[in-house]
Amino acid sequence: QVQVVEFGGGSVQPGGSMRLSCVASGDTVRIYGMSWHRQAPGKERELVAEVPSGGRTNYADRFTISRDNANTVSLQMNDLKPEDTGVYYCSADVQTTDFRRWDYWGAGTQVTVSS
Repeated sequence: QVQVVEFGGGSVQPGGSMRLSCVASGDTVRIYGMSWHRQAPGKERELVAEVPSGGRTNYADRFTISRDNANTVSLQMNDLKPEDTGVYYCSADVQTTDFRRWDYWGAGTQVTVSS
């Protein structure tokens, strides 16, 4: 089995910063791309940032996604705005020992930007 767990989240004032981390573990023969997604209240889940296998850091507007090692990815969020509020999910593209490849998702972590 594969587990994807997000760390971080919470409440922050507008203009503040927050860092999220994500670790994939278990039956992970190889982890390809990793990504962060966000689902705001009443809206569909959307891609925030992604980093492919072998990639290191990608920049997406006010957010920076970094591949810290083979199974860990972080998301640095700066100048946060109320519209950034939502549940943030980490996803990992994983090949397991049975040679299957699948996207695994974490349970999500709540980020609230409010004064």
